[in-house]
Amino acid sequence: MHIHMRAALLAGAALVAGSVWAQPLTLDQAVERAIAASPELRAGEAGVDAARADQLQARVRPNPTISVDMDNGVGTGSYGLFRQSELTVTYSQPLERGGKREARMALAERGVVLAEAQWRLVRLDIAQEVQRAYIDVQIAEQMVWIAEDRVKLEKEMRTEAIRRVRGYKDPLFVETRADARILEAELALKEAQAKRQSARALLTSFWGGTPDSLVIAEGIEKPDPRDPPLAEADAAVFDAAVDRARAQVVVEQSRAHQDYTVSGGTRFLRETNDVAVLGGISIPLGRFDRNQGNIARAQAERRQLEYQSEASRLERLRRLATLRADADAARVRAEGIMNDVYPKAVKTLGQVREGYARGGFLFADVQDAADVIIQIQGQWAEAMTRYRDLLAEIDRLTGRFDAAPLAENIP
Repeated sequence: MHIHMRAALLAGAALVAGSVWAQPLTLDQAVERAIAASPELRAGEAGVDAARADQLQARVRPNPTISVDMDNGVGTGSYGLFRQSELTVTYSQPLERGGKREARMALAERGVVLAEAQWRLVRLDIAQEVQRAYIDVQIAEQMVWIAEDRVKLEKEMRTEAIRRVRGYKDPLFVETRADARILEAELALKEAQAKRQSARALLTSFWGGTPDSLVIAEGIEKPDPRDPPLAEADAAVFDAAVDRARAQVVVEQSRAHQDYTVSGGTRFLRETNDVAVLGGISIPLGRFDRNQGNIARAQAERRQLEYQSEASRLERLRRLATLRADADAARVRAEGIMNDVYPKAVKTLGQVREGYARGGFLFADVQDAADVIIQIQGQWAEAMTRYRDLLAEIDRLTGRFDAAPLAENIP
């Protein structure tokens, strides 16, 4: 039991588990499998495609207009059917002013960059979930080993108790109590096996695998000793959002300029069968609406995002410092339980069993010593579970499973 706990705890690199023919699945491989099968990531890619479609549409110029008008087509007297009709055909083209098209294209380009940055965050969030599930399997495997050793220990204790009961050195209820402890241990083993199966099923559900064929590496990794900085992906999202807000300000400013519409055409005069050329220009007067409110709103939203970006960066730095300290504490506690407390508890139980075999202790003393080991094992599992949560969040904040921009990952 002590060997199993030592093997499971905080290895620097993954150890081989299972059959010699089965290659254990590493955490990195599990993350890649989950990402390859993730519908959330496909949805993110679709979001990038939508942003690129906006970019394509932003390049388009306004459509021209052709209008056909007929005057005096039908009437009475000399204005009979088409007698003095006038047919006018006009071609009109809006002219964007103030750099509207360029501003619109720049805004769409920033939208693509933002969508790609958000795609990277989706990948990191998926990796965090997979990492938690992966370590859960490692802990669950260890708890099954612990439960199996507990059943073995309880059966050995029952054999000792029966020998003393048959020798009339202990009362009959000692045997009954020993039988009850075996049943308790067997129930604990079944519970541990069920939790292991559930943990394995959760992990393989990320890529649609089969839990029964899952073989994972032993040894939970330690955090990177180099203390990597914050993930670039989080900063990239805020930077892209701020850039997009700045581009939105330019778009609103360009809308303060009024667009012209130029037109030209021909008019056919039925009465004289003459043709005349027409031309014109439409100039809206920017007397009242100069888009002042939208410009002010866009500028305020830009400032808001700039402050939020800096606040988020500082919060992530503080959170990462706290996580590293808490992770170190959880790791030290788990290692202390495994290296110091647990061996002494095992030694104490051995000494009490020897004394019980000689008649120096009661069976209740053996129970108490065994229960201490069970409590220590529970404390170890609690410390490891906390370490799992902290380690997964540290790797998320530092971008361990970050990827290059989407354009470099998707053909």
